[in-house]
Amino acid sequence: MAVDPSPSTWSDRFEQGLHPAIERFNASIGFDIALLQEDLDGSIAHARMLGCCGVITTAEAERLIEGLEAIRVEAAAGSFNPGIEAEDVHFAVERRLIELLGPLGKKLHTGRSRNDQVGTDLRLWLRRRIDAVDAGLVRFERALLAQAEAHADTLIPGYTHLQRAQPVCLAHHLLAYVEMAERDRQRLADVRRRVNICPLGAAALAGTSVPIDRRQTAAELGFEAIYANSLDAVSDRDFTVEAMAALSLVMVHLSRLAEEVILWASEEFAFVGLTDRCATGSSLMPQKKNPDVPELVRGKSGRVFGHLMGLLTMIKGLPLAYNKDFQEDKEALFDGVRTCLDCLEAMAVLFEEGLVFRPARLEAAVAADYSNATDVADYLVARGVPFREAYQLVGGLVKACLREQRLLAELPLERWQELHPSFEADIHAAIAPRQVVAARRSEGGTGFDRVAEALQRARGRLGGATAAPLHE
Repeated sequence: MAVDPSPSTWSDRFEQGLHPAIERFNASIGFDIALLQEDLDGSIAHARMLGCCGVITTAEAERLIEGLEAIRVEAAAGSFNPGIEAEDVHFAVERRLIELLGPLGKKLHTGRSRNDQVGTDLRLWLRRRIDAVDAGLVRFERALLAQAEAHADTLIPGYTHLQRAQPVCLAHHLLAYVEMAERDRQRLADVRRRVNICPLGAAALAGTSVPIDRRQTAAELGFEAIYANSLDAVSDRDFTVEAMAALSLVMVHLSRLAEEVILWASEEFAFVGLTDRCATGSSLMPQKKNPDVPELVRGKSGRVFGHLMGLLTMIKGLPLAYNKDFQEDKEALFDGVRTCLDCLEAMAVLFEEGLVFRPARLEAAVAADYSNATDVADYLVARGVPFREAYQLVGGLVKACLREQRLLAELPLERWQELHPSFEADIHAAIAPRQVVAARRSEGGTGFDRVAEALQRARGRLGGATAAPLHE
């Protein structure tokens, strides 16, 4: 029997084809072709299950699987290129299977709908991309860890309100972003658990009368569970929102660090220098070296945030069960994941070989301000002076020093003792920047001993750093 090479997507219920403009508007093949491998995986599992359940013969199931694998080979060779007439990747695969196998190919869709099929494909796709983002986060963390290990003894001004606050260890500062990235990994792992639930077999919305085994396909595809409610199975897109929210927080953390690098690379800060590997120049000003990588990361964060809002808005008014609106989840998810992966790689490269910290400049910065004022108050507190009284005394002293254009470290002992008799000759050593940092021994603090412990914990989690950072 001859096989129609271009079977209609729809039943004989329809008398006319789509208007060309509506066909273009309706089609998703231009972007959901990205789900091809997942669609083949899901279809192979479905075919095998149909054979095991006796819905089709074992021989028919094997032939369907062979046909699907042939399409995979064609795709790898670049010869599987469905056009807009295919509408989406799911029908494109089915149509090609019918071309390859004849009427047998028409049996593949038994017991399923494109509604549960697309939900399955998207979860398989996202599951793999979550794993890729996790790997990107690990590389990014290792790049930070390498810099932190190289600068476990380097100081940097610590800021609140972007005003000099207290000196900290540079490694401590960098490890704060490692902690953020670890939370990102935890969030993604949590999202992955909810992604890893299989909707296949829910069919269009109500399940199917075909005697299928949903748990067999779920197990073959690596899902941990199946949806308990068929309506929920085909209409749930919570996992896309959760994933985009987790990716948005990754981008928040990358953007915060990017902003710091931009500031550090300015001539006003001059805490880091940019290498030629990760910076560009100006088309007009020959002296310029621009921090393009962190600027782009900072800018692209808004793109991912926008996708999150788009997904929330798309879902918020949808009645049960499946609606065509769900087609809009893919481009947002695809672009959000790709953007996040690109930014993670770019920031990892930046810290691996794109910037050089300037310890001498950093050392000079922490020695030239009043960020040791709190330590003067702590000095008095250790000698029995109430903190609020010590706080007021030191505040007045800083005001006087500003007027005199002198640093606290430049005051003679007599001046200290005029302020309060508890001051002794060791005050100068107590407020030296390196001692100020070393004294922060509280758990989680910036003291060098605590930082060494934090570095050891990070090495244990990440298996050590991967590349030695550049030095000036």
